[in-house]
Amino acid sequence: MNLPAAFFPLWVQWSTLLAALGLLGWAASRVRWRELDHVALNAWLGACVLTMAMWMMKGGLKPGLSFHLLGAAILTLMMGHWLALLALAIVLAGVTAYGAGDWLALGLNFWLMAVLPVTLVSTVLCLTQRLLPPNLFIYVFVGAFLAGGASLFATGLAGITVLGMTGAYPWDELLSEALPFYFLLSWSEAFTSGLIMAILIVYRPRWVATFDDSRYLDDNSDPGA
Repeated sequence: MNLPAAFFPLWVQWSTLLAALGLLGWAASRVRWRELDHVALNAWLGACVLTMAMWMMKGGLKPGLSFHLLGAAILTLMMGHWLALLALAIVLAGVTAYGAGDWLALGLNFWLMAVLPVTLVSTVLCLTQRLLPPNLFIYVFVGAFLAGGASLFATGLAGITVLGMTGAYPWDELLSEALPFYFLLSWSEAFTSGLIMAILIVYRPRWVATFDDSRYLDDNSDPGA
């Protein structure tokens, strides 16, 4: 979903853009750049390129109602919250420069297509780490599969809500024609996120910043139990 600028007043375009720039500045200040793994950084840059290509392979009904995989869960689990926001900002800027979006709507699209899904996935990961056992299956199934699907559906639902509130399309059209597509696509997002993260933590765990070998793979059981 890439919302056109024409659907929104100028003050909404500029306020969301300025807020997005402020958040990106804060995100950049939170990243420990000197401590980044150079090998993982190359993988993360490659993930940005692949995500950009994935966003370009889309279908759509009407302006603002496009359907494509999001990849936010994969980027969040690979990079962590702040780097994932920066990565998706790069992806969104690249897609917009290619001509698939409006620069004045960049801020609004960033909040919908980056901040919302990344925050949701980060929250799910945090809750699973606090409330559930440190199990590899939980990390993949809950943190990647379920959170990945939920992130895409939440993004689609938020976009539909924004379009409905602005009167861009009738509510009945959005709920009957667009929402079911996002629900179905969320399962593809869930499967893709779960599969890719399962492969990465098996073959390239160094690329996954949120995966800790000592937490998920070491035997933490009490030998005296």
